This record gives sequence, structure tokens and C-alpha cells, in this order.
Amino acid sequence: MSFPTTSPPLARALAERNYDRPTPVQLAVLTDEAAGRDLLVSAQTGSGKTVAYGLAIAKDLLGDAERFEQAAAPLALIVAPTRELALQVQRELAWLYGHAGGRVVSCVGGMDPRREQRELAAGAHIVVGTPGRLCDHLRRGRLDISELKAVVLDEADEMLNLGFREDMEFILETTPETRRTLLFSATFPRGIVALAKQYQRDAFRIEVAGDEGGHADIEYRAIRVAPGDVEHAVVNVLRFFESPSALVFCNTRDAVRHFQSALLERGFSVVALSGELTQNERTLALQSLRDGRSRVCVATDVAARGIDLPSLDLVIHADLPNDPEVLQHRSGRTGRAGRKGVSVLLVPSARRRRAELLLNLSGTDAIWGTAPQADDIRKLDHERMLKDALFSEETTSDDLVLAQALLAERSPEEIAAALARLYRARLPSPEDILDPGEDRGRPRDGRGRDDARSSRGDDRPAPRSKTGKSSPRHGMAEPSVWFRAAIGKRKNAEARWLLPMICRRGGIDKRDIGAIRIMDTTTEFEIAERVAESFAVKVRRPDKEDSIRIEPLANTPQAPAPSERRSHAPRREAADNDTGARRDDDFRGAAGPKHRGKPHGDDGQKVGGEPNFTKKKHKKKFGHAEQPRGVSEWPAKGGPGKKSKKKRRG
Repeated sequence: MSFPTTSPPLARALAERNYDRPTPVQLAVLTDEAAGRDLLVSAQTGSGKTVAYGLAIAKDLLGDAERFEQAAAPLALIVAPTRELALQVQRELAWLYGHAGGRVVSCVGGMDPRREQRELAAGAHIVVGTPGRLCDHLRRGRLDISELKAVVLDEADEMLNLGFREDMEFILETTPETRRTLLFSATFPRGIVALAKQYQRDAFRIEVAGDEGGHADIEYRAIRVAPGDVEHAVVNVLRFFESPSALVFCNTRDAVRHFQSALLERGFSVVALSGELTQNERTLALQSLRDGRSRVCVATDVAARGIDLPSLDLVIHADLPNDPEVLQHRSGRTGRAGRKGVSVLLVPSARRRRAELLLNLSGTDAIWGTAPQADDIRKLDHERMLKDALFSEETTSDDLVLAQALLAERSPEEIAAALARLYRARLPSPEDILDPGEDRGRPRDGRGRDDARSSRGDDRPAPRSKTGKSSPRHGMAEPSVWFRAAIGKRKNAEARWLLPMICRRGGIDKRDIGAIRIMDTTTEFEIAERVAESFAVKVRRPDKEDSIRIEPLANTPQAPAPSERRSHAPRREAADNDTGARRDDDFRGAAGPKHRGKPHGDDGQKVGGEPNFTKKKHKKKFGHAEQPRGVSEWPAKGGPGKKSKKKRRG
């Protein structure tokens, strides 16, 4: 099916770019019903909407002429939420209107405004820009809008999310009322509908999102990972798919920096995109992706807006997106204009319910599984090497001379082995990843809490008996292995923070933990046997947050006698336990006291905050002149010798 356009110069431009079949959104804006009317269009990223509105406004700009007259005041204004998207739109419209002699000028934040002023003064047929910079030029009188025929708001929902509502309203109120207004948005939230009612006249509504849009060619995969294996999973996913270009999404700038450094250390060619980069740095990073010097881009959501790479076949969500719309925008960077793509969500066990909700709300079906294993990647490397273009290239006479010299000195097996080593040396090594296993699906209530707690109507720990033993609901009813952590009561160890630390270090769930026994200098705890092997491997890895040594116990420890438990128990009643039972030091994994203090690790660094120096036994032991053993410096607040101004309760 050919494009239903009557403008010969635009038809030639489309033919040169091999645009032989229009996308659904391009067909929809060119129907007779849409001709000459304001448009309210719902279209996903990657559905060809830039070309769609470029074709839709062609009649308004060119009329029946084949070429533009000399550029003067602009005829069309395109507003986009980010610099990258605005520059991408400029490039698209430049080739689309190239045969018609169209001059397309960009005005975006981060670029030299004086250069933009000179370009505007020289004349333009179409101006593309970001809301803030366009408003600045309008207020300063640098942008002449007297001849404006059309205004296009691209990704209007995202501009609302970024806080550009006032700028958009200013632009629409300033431009001539006779203009044609085209509003493109991935979704139609209330803010967009209100904007359309206020500033559009009898708008023709078009919806081509979902399966008809640009996301039909995206394969979604959800990968279960242990919390400590997310970085390794990113490495293995990149190595498994070997996409010419890949995009790794993070939620924060710190995470972007971390993943960029980690991937660079492993031998990937990586660039980063985040809000802290200058426009020149962002431009250089994108150019290195387009010309193939870099293969991987690690980015935040806002920074990745408008990225359009022809070879981007893989999107990895290292951090889960915050809502379904962000998931669609992220994934829409691939699978664009008929290309196939893969979108991979890395899902720690504690985030599985959130991932399922995101997929459900976005109407997306994902294939659930585990991360690619190192052996699978090595097999693929073997197959890829045999199909490498190196073997199909034409052999020169110099190549033959060198080959004969090698064969005279070495056997064919030795030469082939050396070639295999050279091939593998240029590839980042895959990581060994342990399968965290399927979610064991413990019954939950409607709010996603374990039934052991929801049956009590709150989120407090399960009750404990007066003997110090946990309720049977939280007992370890399966074979277990005991481990020891090198920290105890003398350094303010508490089950309240030990439990999440053990889960994080070992990549396990709290339901895999049985009893936690806190003693003077060490803490012993129980781990389910089915995860003990993987737990032991993971806790041996260096940890950036603490240096508490964790190791398996050779023998199963004996349960402490009741008298021993009572000797270690605090004298006051447990304030957070509605049974009135006293606390002891034999805590179960699902419970933990709510002390304020947190410990110091073996290296003398604070692990979770300030120590609890408000207790009398600490005040007596640590006076002004004496410093606790293993503490390098006093905390900034609440140190010994300082009296609290607030009266403690209970």
C-alpha cells in the first residue's frame, strides 16, 4: 500500500527512504475525515508519528506548490518534551521536506540561544523546539509567529508530566487562533483532554495505540533474579542477545553511574545519559551509539526520551519502571517502524507482584523465566563464531602468505585454538547466576501481605510465647543450615536490621530464615537447606554496604536454655507485641524488636546508623573520656556524655 499523499516532493523523499507501507497512524491522519481539522491522536512511540504529522500538515504549509518560497517567518511550530526528541524530529522533517526546499530550525535548551536567534532571523519554514526555549524566544520577540499555519504538540502527556503545562498554554495562547492544532499523546489523561477542549476546535480524535501501534513487534521477557544478581543479569542478557545497540534503564543518576562503571570494567563499550550531562556530552554519547563505537547506553527515563537508534533491538529494565506508561515509553525505544525488539524486565523476588501489576495495567504479556546462564552464552558464542563475517570475507594474497607461514610452523589445531582464544578475548565474560527459584506463593491477603500477619489485622510480628520460642507459623518446618555472623549485642546487633541485611547479602526471602540468636559477639541464624548453598556463595562476595563476615557453622548449635534466654532479655516489656510476652535474643526471621540503635561493623564503620547510647548500661560503660572499642569516632548526634532533651517514654 502506497502513501496517500498528493505532494510529489514528499512522495520522492518517502520512496528514497524505502517507506513503501504507511503505519496505521500515518494512514489515519491522511484520511478525508482528518484533512484540515485539528487532531487529537493517541499513538505509541515508535509508531511513525513524526512522519505522520509531517505529512498531515504538508497541505497547510505547501498548498499545491512543489517547493517552498524563500524562508521567512515560520509556517509550523513543533513542540517536543526533550532535547533529544526535538533534535530527532528536526532530522526527520529535514529529509521529509528536503525535496520541497524546507528549512527546519531547532530551538532547544542546552544549546547556544544566540545561534538560534541568528537562524530564526535568517528565516525558517518549520521550527522545532522544547517548551522552555520556545517560550523564551517568544517573550524576547525573536520568534515571529504571525504566519503560523500549524502547531504540533508531540508527546503532550510527557510534557505535562515534566511540568510544562504553563509553557504549552502560553504557546497556544500566543499563536494565531487560525492555526491548526495537532496534539499527539501516548495516552489521554484528564490534563490532555482538558487542554484539547480549551485550545482545539472540533478536533478529530484518532486512537491507534496498543497492538496496532509500534509495540506489536516487541517481545517482553520478565526475568527472576536475586537482589544481588541484578548487575550480573544485565551482563548476561547483553551477552545473550548481542544486540548491535542496547538500552539499560535505571531510576536514578547514581544507578546510571554504577552500571556504566560496572559494564565498562567487564569490557562493554558503554555510554551514559542522565540529566547531569551537558548537551554536548549527550550529543557525543548518542553519536557514538549511532556510528557503532558504543553498543550499550545506560540512561534514566527522562534522558532517554527521543532516542531513536536504527539498530536498537534490546531494552533492559535494570530498575522496574514506576508506572505502566513509563514501561511503554521505555520499551518503545525498540521495535520501532516494523523492526523486532526485546524488552527485558529484571524482577527481584520482592518486586514480583509489582512487576505483574505493571504488565497487567499496560496490557502486556511477558514470558517469565530466569537469566541466561554462562553455559548457554558460551554455546551461542560458538555458533556465532562459526557464522562470523570474518570467514566469509574475500581472502587476499597477503592473507594466504601469512596462512601458509602459520601452517608451516603450527598444526591446524593449534591455529584454530589460537583463533578461538582471540575471538573469546574480545567478548565480556558471562557471569554465573543462581536461579532464585519460583515464588513459593504463600497465601496472601488482598493487600499482598502474608496471611500469618493479615489474620491478626496488622503488620506486626507474629506473637511469641513466654518461653521465648516463636509461634509455629514462623518456625522452620523444613531442613535447615546454620550460619554465623561476626557481630553481636556488644555492637548493638538487632534482628530488626539483621533480617533485611541477611536477605540482601544472600539474595533470599525472609521466609527462608528461621531463628536468629543474638549473642555477645556473634549472631547465629537458620537458613532453609534448599537455598543454603546459593546463600553461602553470595555472602562470600565483597559487600559495598557492610563488612560483617558471614560463614556456615560446622555443627547445629544447641538451643539456649530458658534461663540463658532470660538473662539476655531486656527487662522492660515488649511494647510492640500484643501478647505481653517478654523479648529474648532467640528471634525468628519474620519478627524483630524495634530498638532505635544500630551497630558498628567489624571495621569500625557504622552499619545502619548511630549506636543506641541512650541506654544506662552504655552510659555507665562509656564516659566522656572513654571511647567504645572498635568505634573510630563519635556519632554527630546522641553521643556519650550528651543528655537527651526529650524525655523518653516507657
